Amino acid sequence: MISEVFKHTAQGDLNLHIFQPPGHAPEATAPAIIFFFGGGFKTGHPKQFFPHCRHLSDRGFVAISAEYRVFDRHGTTPAESAKDGKSALRYVRNHAGRLGIDPERIAAAGGSAGGQIAAASFFLPGFDEDADQGISCRPDALVLYNPVLDTGETGYAYDRVSAYWREFSPIHNIGDQAPPTIMYIGDQDEIIPVSTIQACAEKIEKCGSPVEYHVFEGQVHGFFNYDRRENGCYDRIEELTDRFFRRIGWLGE
Repeated sequence: MISEVFKHTAQGDLNLHIFQPPGHAPEATAPAIIFFFGGGFKTGHPKQFFPHCRHLSDRGFVAISAEYRVFDRHGTTPAESAKDGKSALRYVRNHAGRLGIDPERIAAAGGSAGGQIAAASFFLPGFDEDADQGISCRPDALVLYNPVLDTGETGYAYDRVSAYWREFSPIHNIGDQAPPTIMYIGDQDEIIPVSTIQACAEKIEKCGSPVEYHVFEGQVHGFFNYDRRENGCYDRIEELTDRFFRRIGWLGE
């Protein structure tokens, strides 16, 4: 793993933690995936997705776990978190040649609040603070783990984003375009209802994009994490993610 700064902020520098495939060369054009950790926009750490990065880097991806600003460490709001997600996508696409990445095969992924950040990078029209917005921040695929997709009054984090909740809520901003998407949810999730995932999938399907979601029986929020792999879900999710990327042509058999 290597780390490099992708953004300077008033609250400190933000890093990307990059896992390269074995024998990766700069002239390669590998697919990439950028993970955003969960933590309710308040806390969390990129290490959450290091196991997922190792898994996909072993399969030929440049896999990245990104830092972004959160309340506990930076005193910031969820809006800054979303802005940092867009900055990370732009940075990776802008430096794709140096990193050995195909700029048209960059996925965004995230768990819980990190899922909102990943989805926001495609669906939300605002929350930009990069000088060069000519570089697209839109990912070419989404991998979402019990994601925050609804920030309305009955959704998550409304108390902190009430002044701009509609602009911040991915499910309320899905238009006529969407990337290929896969989502994971537990049927006992105490934060994200399965119905929200289903409604999001229906909207993406209407855009004509491949979409699938998988409901895991008896599982609560955060069930997908590596440190809970005794529940048998981590390995199954990695298999499903591999299959998804084969389905859209990013992985060979």
